[in-house]
Amino acid sequence: MNTPGYKSHISSQFNAELEDVRQRVLAMGGLVEQQIVEATRALMDADADLGQQVAKNDYKVNELEVFIDEECARILARRQPTASDLRLVYAVIKTITDLERIGDEAEKIARMAVDLSAQDRLSVGMLEVHHLSRHVVQRVHDALDSFARMDPEAALAAAREDQAIDREYESLMRQCITFMMEDPRTIRRVMDIIWSVRALERIGDHAKNIAEYVIYYVKGKDVRHVSIEAMEREVKGG
Repeated sequence: MNTPGYKSHISSQFNAELEDVRQRVLAMGGLVEQQIVEATRALMDADADLGQQVAKNDYKVNELEVFIDEECARILARRQPTASDLRLVYAVIKTITDLERIGDEAEKIARMAVDLSAQDRLSVGMLEVHHLSRHVVQRVHDALDSFARMDPEAALAAAREDQAIDREYESLMRQCITFMMEDPRTIRRVMDIIWSVRALERIGDHAKNIAEYVIYYVKGKDVRHVSIEAMEREVKGG
């Protein structure tokens, strides 16, 4: 892992602790990606069994968050890290919080799938939902890849894509609202779709957050709540 200051410690044990934490974050990220994919598949297929399984598996994400958080607390207590090491631990703690919240959003989608399975099938917007889901999963993957490599350029690219997700979300919301106005009998079913779409948009926001933590770690600059243009200036050193 070519990370600034990551493997410059005299203590090989400290290196091992940091690497173990990093690997566990990536494992948690992989699990969360799987949860999103399976929750969306359950939604598309109105598969109650798969939806229930995804919702049930959320505990695995929660357990990983607690374990990694405790590991970070032990590192802070034993090693008292400074500078880039402290930023790394901070970035890990913030990242796993966002991953846990992504897991919660996937669980919401799974529960909407269970609810929809008991109703008449609805075709409105489902192709668009599937496209949005694929886009969101790719953004989560890209953010985690930037974390794995601690690559601020890749993190910037992942953060920038959140704007495209927002545009897809807004377009799909307008489509759902129009459909409900045209046929009020579909309101309950469309609302399940709307809550699922909202969950996907929130997942995109959390992926952007993870990318921002990467930039913070590498550049030492807090780029939360700034424009993409300002973020780009920090990354490129302008």
